[in-house]
Amino acid sequence: MITDFIEILVKIAVALGALLGVVAYMTLAERKVSAFIQHRYGPNRVGPWGLLQPVADGLKFLFKEDIVPPHVNRVIYLLAPAAILTPALMTFAVVPFGDTLPLFGRDIRLQIADLNIGILYILALTSLGVYGIALGGWASNNKYSLLGGLRAASQMISYELAMGLSIIGVLMITGSLRLNEVVAGQQQMLWGVVPRWNVLTQPLGCLLFMVAAFAETNRAPFDLPECEQELVAGYHAEYSSMKFAMFFMAEYANMVTSSAVIVTLFFGGWHLPWLIPENATSLGYSLLKIGVFAAKTGFFLFVYLWVRWTLPRFRYDQLMRLGWKVFLPLSLANIVVTGAALAFRG
Repeated sequence: MITDFIEILVKIAVALGALLGVVAYMTLAERKVSAFIQHRYGPNRVGPWGLLQPVADGLKFLFKEDIVPPHVNRVIYLLAPAAILTPALMTFAVVPFGDTLPLFGRDIRLQIADLNIGILYILALTSLGVYGIALGGWASNNKYSLLGGLRAASQMISYELAMGLSIIGVLMITGSLRLNEVVAGQQQMLWGVVPRWNVLTQPLGCLLFMVAAFAETNRAPFDLPECEQELVAGYHAEYSSMKFAMFFMAEYANMVTSSAVIVTLFFGGWHLPWLIPENATSLGYSLLKIGVFAAKTGFFLFVYLWVRWTLPRFRYDQLMRLGWKVFLPLSLANIVVTGAALAFRG
């Protein structure tokens, strides 16, 4: 009992530390990738190749003056950053970032919580994140902040439907809400040649989920809640110091989690065909599976950055039209086609 409790605490500490580390260095990757796309150098002064820039940024936020404007609703204003950061960090708890790790005579499952409703847990917590944005925008008593919060709420409602419906096809094929079983179902081979990843059996669902994830995380070209040209800084216009940093940490944490969920649902999770045997349980193979999962997640994080510095921002009417008139019908059609295919096959 005590060893199980210690194991859970260690997994939480390792996963949280890794997540916060990736969040910190995503700020550097954002600037490096944008510099590469725009033929610039990017940060290259703090540490070798600018690798210590996130440390300098963190210290800067810690020592900046924390200003609370007199016109805000103080309690909600102070709680809003925590209300958005906490769900962003908790969502990763059900994502399996590997198979098992044989250590000290135990097979440690590389997942903090193996819930039988893992998908519902993710959808529920991602829904809670918008409360921090909406409450922060309202409590700031600033018209730009309020408009940013309202945009975030309507955007979340519009694309959450498509996101939830886009993974129904995966759940129909897998027959389970457990993320571990979703990964296990993708380890089979089609015709003995290619892996049966869900991106091959559910290509439309994968596309819809990825685009909806961009909208859910308020990333370009769906960053209407904080677009500088219209709303100054949107919902965090009145925030400074670490409270301002917490909004950005939540955004990058959501990007990491959504990339990990995309890998888990559609790209085989930690599975790598032709290289890792299906039942490999040695320490070396376990570490290789973690590396495979991290590499896949890193690729989709790069896609987030690539898209931001490549595509222009949508107008708000285009954003709403895409969500309700394109994504919602397509996600429903995907469910119908998947059901018909399963019925025909069965």
